[in-house]
Amino acid sequence: MLIATPLLIPLLGMLLSLALWRRPTAQRYTALFTTAAGLAASLALLGQTLRGGVQTLQVGNWPAPFGITLAVDLFGAIMLSVSGLVGLCVAVFAVQAMDRARVSGGFYMLFHALLLGVNGAFSTGDIFNLYVWFEVMLMASFVLLALGGERAQLEGSIKYVILNFMASALFLTATGLLYGLTGTLNLADLALRLPQVEARGLVTALAMMYLIAFGIKAAVFPLFFWLPASYHTPPVVVTALFSGLLTKVGVYAMIRLFTLVFTGEAAFINTLLLVVAGLTMVVGVLGAAAQWDLRRLLSFHIISQIGYLVMGLGLASQGGLAGAIYFMVHVVMAKTALFFVAGILDRIQGGFDLKQLGGVFKARPWIAALFAVPALALAGLPPFSGFFAKLMLVKAGFEGGQFGVVAVSLAVSLLTLYSMSKVWQEAFWKPAPADSPLPLQRVSAWLWAPALLLAAGGLAMGLLAGPLVDLSNLAAAQLLDRAAYITAVLGGVR
Repeated sequence: MLIATPLLIPLLGMLLSLALWRRPTAQRYTALFTTAAGLAASLALLGQTLRGGVQTLQVGNWPAPFGITLAVDLFGAIMLSVSGLVGLCVAVFAVQAMDRARVSGGFYMLFHALLLGVNGAFSTGDIFNLYVWFEVMLMASFVLLALGGERAQLEGSIKYVILNFMASALFLTATGLLYGLTGTLNLADLALRLPQVEARGLVTALAMMYLIAFGIKAAVFPLFFWLPASYHTPPVVVTALFSGLLTKVGVYAMIRLFTLVFTGEAAFINTLLLVVAGLTMVVGVLGAAAQWDLRRLLSFHIISQIGYLVMGLGLASQGGLAGAIYFMVHVVMAKTALFFVAGILDRIQGGFDLKQLGGVFKARPWIAALFAVPALALAGLPPFSGFFAKLMLVKAGFEGGQFGVVAVSLAVSLLTLYSMSKVWQEAFWKPAPADSPLPLQRVSAWLWAPALLLAAGGLAMGLLAGPLVDLSNLAAAQLLDRAAYITAVLGGVR
């Protein structure tokens, strides 16, 4: 039953938040307990997956493929652990950063609902329940985005929800057609039945429908514009949560389906993915370089980093997938930490406009260090995690002969360094504005501790890159070993 705990614990958190609806302080500390328990359970599941391979649970004892299946391989267990870490860090940051009105309005119930949807997507073994968990995420994230009712939030949430509803409609339509074509929605069973379908054109069309649906949710080119229009509008604690998890679930779904189910269309899909990856990187980093609002700048960088993940999938090799897995863990930690630092800057200087910031390095050098570590990791400089993540992708690109996308990825790294240098110069290095409240503001440990934890984690990923790269390669090898996944889920059923 360990496989069910990453779902049961957020569900318990939702129920406790409802029971403590009129006690905001109790909700804050309950969230700390439940997210810490969720992280511990996910790490235990990761250890069990390392020892015993793919873990499965047939809900209600209905045999696969007839019932609801939970299936977690090493990749899924890694993502559940990352989700647990982000959830705990956001819960700590929210103790000080989330205002009482939004807590009273249901923030913690929605926070746990979002974690439930994310963990469900990482755990499910059938495509219809993947759709269900996506909808749980969408409903929770939409209300979180609009919670507070500010004009900018409502404008951003409308753009967010319209495009994501379109993605959900496309996802559901493709799932209905897939069931009509194969008679099953279990991922392992689909992996067996889909190659036997003679109408290959229809299979390719379904693959494209899923690619578009997941591409919208992952914010790839040209389906990305909803993200920078919405992510900068809610409180920074919500943006940090979104940046760490939501788009990564879209990429996770792409990796899961295109390594397990839609393998017969690999040549066409992989070429398309590499083109999309290069364009996503370029558009994202150019958008970031043009921004002066720190949250919008970091939001565009979410897009550019998604391009690297899609590149790893498009390379369609163990090295490429391993690079994507390592990169995903790195970027989740780095982006969440950077948004936390943005929240700290807002707390001490009252805004996100880089032109109105300054003097932080002189007044608070430790805040500058909290920014520098994830920023340099994002740019891909050694010895930080981003260097090894990009090195793995570049190596896999050279081995696959994909020199064009490799050149794009290296150029985007330089532009990422430029935009991080721009933030450094404007917010940290230049003198503080004359009316800045910087010398007077105190920063609570509730704010800097989670940023420090994630920054230290990113640094540790670089310093301990050897075993973590080996872990990523093992997870990638499991993804490519379709037979092991199918056997674990279906057993003797054929």
